[in-house]
Amino acid sequence: MPTEADGYDAFSRMSEELWRSFRRFDGRCSVRTWCYMLARHAAFHVRTQPRNQREVLLSHIPSVLGAVTHVWNTTRGGEQHAQNVYAEIRRQLDEDDQTLLVLRVDRNLAWRDIALVLLGEQADPEDVTRKAATLRKQFERVKERLRELAAKRLAE
Repeated sequence: MPTEADGYDAFSRMSEELWRSFRRFDGRCSVRTWCYMLARHAAFHVRTQPRNQREVLLSHIPSVLGAVTHVWNTTRGGEQHAQNVYAEIRRQLDEDDQTLLVLRVDRNLAWRDIALVLLGEQADPEDVTRKAATLRKQFERVKERLRELAAKRLAE
């Protein structure tokens, strides 16, 4: 199960790779899309590499991160309950569907940008176009699954 420290570590890794990758960035997509692609790769790396083999754990650096996290997570009671229920329903989806929801709904990325994030920087334009079409269909199935899960949750 990913932890908050894993999130910090993935963000740190993505930030470093962003600086390293500026020469490779050729304007095929927005900087925002490029960052999401790098973040996805960083998260994958953090999930697959044991903690004791990581370079430097950001979670070991003393800072004000606890205070920042508290401010980020502070919401009004009703909003937080609705967010928790929605998050609970989303967690029932598989990882690919959750990623698709984050990129399309939460981050409002275009289909071609999402395809590029998922395929990586070496993807050719034809593959990106095909993947974008596939993602649209997948998104329709995900929305239907969410409706089913929400109805089941309301029936409880």
